[in-house]
Amino acid sequence: MGRTLRARRQLVAAATLVTAAVLVAGCSGSATGQSTGNVAGSPSSSSSSSSSSAPVVPADLSVTPADGASGVLPSSPVVVEAKSGTLKSVTVKDATGRELQGSLENGTWTSTGRLAPDSTYTVSMTAAGSDDTPSTSTSTFRTLKPAVTATYGILYAGQTVGIGMPASIQFDSPVVTPQQRAQVEKLVTVTTTPKVEGHWGWLDSRQLMWRPKTYWKPGTKVTVNAPLSGVQTGPGKWIANDDSASFTVGSAMVSTVDIKRHVMTVTQGGTVLRTIPISAGRPGPKTETRSGIKVIIRKEGTVVMDSTTIGIKKGQPGYYKIKTESAMRVTWTGEYLHSAPWSVGSQGSSNVSHGCVNMSPSEAAWMYSISKAGDVVVFTGSSRVFQPTEGIGVWQYSYANWVKQSALA
Repeated sequence: MGRTLRARRQLVAAATLVTAAVLVAGCSGSATGQSTGNVAGSPSSSSSSSSSSAPVVPADLSVTPADGASGVLPSSPVVVEAKSGTLKSVTVKDATGRELQGSLENGTWTSTGRLAPDSTYTVSMTAAGSDDTPSTSTSTFRTLKPAVTATYGILYAGQTVGIGMPASIQFDSPVVTPQQRAQVEKLVTVTTTPKVEGHWGWLDSRQLMWRPKTYWKPGTKVTVNAPLSGVQTGPGKWIANDDSASFTVGSAMVSTVDIKRHVMTVTQGGTVLRTIPISAGRPGPKTETRSGIKVIIRKEGTVVMDSTTIGIKKGQPGYYKIKTESAMRVTWTGEYLHSAPWSVGSQGSSNVSHGCVNMSPSEAAWMYSISKAGDVVVFTGSSRVFQPTEGIGVWQYSYANWVKQSALA
């Protein structure tokens, strides 16, 4: 009995130890399972994090011209491109705040305007990285300083002109190549109210003019726009400004000088106002008045006529230096309409001048008072032909031939 009782107690004790071990093992196993499911850094947690998030890539922009560049040609484009991320906007301005035009397409911004010479530009950009976080950046560059800065003017700005006055852009020096003249012509525009048919043409390499097919209608408003900054006109020579101007067409004054009959007929709107006895240039290769369609270039009033301007020097036969009044220039070569009290006896009967149209003081004063730049003066009866470049000679061309004067023809 004693041995049996001890054996039973030993069995119970062993069973108790086994049960305790199982309980301990059960608690331990439960804790381990909870940790595995919730603690970051476990193998399963690490694997899940790597597959669900990508690294953030910031925007990377390429800018041309490069930051700090100098001597940049005004014809160079400005280009901003996103190498990574998304380009949102680009603004390019010079030091005065003038903005360079451009467009953003397919992730690249490209300028559409031209740069001004000798100017500093700032490129301001906004972009977004791969997580759409916005960022801003800037870049600067400077354009070249030309050896020569080309200048030009739009003539007769703000004036009331005659029906024969073309819209005129005059450069201080030649626009050297046909390609450069073509570029200028592509950029300039004429707007008329009412709308009028007309065309650009070059009288020479300095004078670009737009003439209507026929004379202007009185009351027409003409506006010239010349956005030419950044255009090259010769070796080392660039334009540095834009310009625009308008003029208005006044009354329809057309005068006809009959050189053989020694008379000038003045009309307004087709009605004859006056017939004036005149004396034109006497026969000779340097003195005969030129035939052709001219316009009054400008009213100059008192002018000293000096024969040295046409090659007759002091002491030579035919030399003169005379003060004239009521003078209106019709050619660059020295032809005027003006008062000439010294030739009144010849006016209406013979030609004795050195190429100008002589009138009596009273007739010249009247003519001066009703005239304006751009009024048409038609000269007939001479074998010496007016060349277009000797004045505002656009009407010496038929319209078809004027169109051929275009650099784009």
